[in-house]
Amino acid sequence: MAYRVAVVGATGAVGQEMLKTLAERAFPVSEVYALASERSVGRQVSFGEDDVLDVRDLDGFDFKGVDIGLFSPGAKVSAVHAPRAAKAGCVVIDNTSQFRMDHDVPLVVPEVNPARIADYTRRGIIANPNCSTIQMVVALKPLHDKWKIRRVVVSTYQSTSGAGKEAMDELFNQTRAIYVNDPVKPEQFPKQIAFNVLPHIDVFMDDGSTKEEWKMAAETRKILDPDIKVTATCVRVPTFIGHAEAVNVEFESPCDEKQARELLRRSPGIVVVDEREPGGYVTPVDSQGEDAVYVSRIRRDPTVASGLNLWVVSDNLRKGAALNAVEIAEILAARYLKQGTVAGGAGRSKRAAGA
Repeated sequence: MAYRVAVVGATGAVGQEMLKTLAERAFPVSEVYALASERSVGRQVSFGEDDVLDVRDLDGFDFKGVDIGLFSPGAKVSAVHAPRAAKAGCVVIDNTSQFRMDHDVPLVVPEVNPARIADYTRRGIIANPNCSTIQMVVALKPLHDKWKIRRVVVSTYQSTSGAGKEAMDELFNQTRAIYVNDPVKPEQFPKQIAFNVLPHIDVFMDDGSTKEEWKMAAETRKILDPDIKVTATCVRVPTFIGHAEAVNVEFESPCDEKQARELLRRSPGIVVVDEREPGGYVTPVDSQGEDAVYVSRIRRDPTVASGLNLWVVSDNLRKGAALNAVEIAEILAARYLKQGTVAGGAGRSKRAAGA
């Protein structure tokens, strides 16, 4: 079987990564539609090495006959078009924050709670978690299964790509401006991002947390366990791709550092790189273009009865967004979808223009 797939927000960083990931993983497609706002109509985007797709207008697109929609157009756009697509029979996998905390929308990380994909029938929508949440819960799942997590304290080091292409451009332009002694003008960020760090991602809430910090706590509880206590400090750093997290975990049962390392090594989606020597750990640059969640610096926390410290790194555009969505689509297609069309050719796309 092969499926008609629409990628919504196809001209954005995540949308382009979704197209790339679909092609790389040979997802069984008969048609791929690249959708974006009216101002992007006429542009072209790549699908794999050989195919080019014409961008079509999301507002006027009819989702009838489309099997799966991978959405990353921004929450306000998803709020309008994801229900419209679902009503037409398209199963939406939404990468925005719009539906994540809705009780009747499953919030899924395939390595952690794949069974929740079955709940897509409630609304026709599956939510992709926040990028920083995804990599953390992948690392926490095997440890929680073994010793049951009581509390998590996490500090993040999040790249500018998490705020979109314009944010990446701002880092580049500010860096260049500083080198040539030009004025630095923050536009996408409230303060200079080049050669700086900002303890501020998303809007501030009444309790002093940012919404990004709230997301990490709320989403972790929904995905992993409602009883886990999570406190986060989320920081934007002057890198382009790859999020890093310093994670402190307190367990209910006595933990063992060596056993934790082996549990993580055997767990899906995780690569352990933990050598206690210079360079014996993974950095955001190392994670770029890679599918794995990397765990380094595994060590006991001597300040609590049962605790560990971890350094967790992943490509936020890959596992933190596009790959997670495509992995959901793979399980959805393999286990749940009964309809689909016979592929015109071994998982390759037909050109969407004029389809």
